[in-house]
Amino acid sequence: MVMTLLEKVKANLILEHDRDDELLQMYITTAIAYAESYQHVPEGHYNENTMPPTTEQAVIMLSSHFYESRDGSTGGFFADNVQAGQQVWNTVNLLLRLDRDWKV
Repeated sequence: MVMTLLEKVKANLILEHDRDDELLQMYITTAIAYAESYQHVPEGHYNENTMPPTTEQAVIMLSSHFYESRDGSTGGFFADNVQAGQQVWNTVNLLLRLDRDWKV
């Protein structure tokens, strides 16, 4: 069974209901757009090409972060750590850098 990105994000969030699926899909779309921009690949690249596992993990992490932080707080497990939000972005960027197109 191949899991969709939505299913993977929901598993990461330990989310079993479907009430927020539309919201999660919006966050996934946004995270993919960020990944494509950061990696210097054309918009829609991952609609036509396989997403590498490191990029997929970055998209899952970023989508989850968006969901957990939708009230403007740090959110999630590290809610009491003011640097947690920055650490998410640092980790996402490190993962995306592995599949970045470095051509100028």
